[in-house]
Amino acid sequence: MVQFASDGVTATRAARLIILDRDGVINHDSEQFIKSPDEWRPIPGSLEAIARLNRAGYRCVVATNQSGVGRGLLDFATLNAIHDKMHRALALAGGRIDAVFYCPHTADARCDCRKPKPGMLVEIGRRFNVELTGVPCIGDGLRDLQAADAVGSQPMLVLTGKGEKTLRDGGFPKSTAIFPDLAFAASALLSGE
Repeated sequence: MVQFASDGVTATRAARLIILDRDGVINHDSEQFIKSPDEWRPIPGSLEAIARLNRAGYRCVVATNQSGVGRGLLDFATLNAIHDKMHRALALAGGRIDAVFYCPHTADARCDCRKPKPGMLVEIGRRFNVELTGVPCIGDGLRDLQAADAVGSQPMLVLTGKGEKTLRDGGFPKSTAIFPDLAFAASALLSGE
């Protein structure tokens, strides 16, 4: 599933791409899932980091597993309301997400879009007409990093959300870059230009 920003992709077609997980990267995560707009709370500095990436010419796209839909914990209207809150908060910070790609399935569905499978990222590359090799993919979980590695993107782990546990557990791709949070990851990307 995909939800594009209101003016679509065409306004920033020549920009570079960065793929972000949502829960634990942009906003605080919850073991009980984010089930309502009230539960969506941005991680300090994350919205400003996205705004800085936007100003530097990055198209920011979210790729998120949302099995809470498949589990019946929230419906599509509520998921869209959560994303609307995220878009509004980003706009206030001077940033934007160009599209939100999400997998609403549970692990039992064995779909191709649920990370760690690469289907969602492949679809992002297809929709944005971008070769994914080297594209930064920032996540807090092993599944995010594995999906990025599967398509040749640059896996980047942030230590917010499940990131500390992911770092302790190990087993992530050797090419993974590690940062305290999205703000540090954005600074590293922008300083490398």
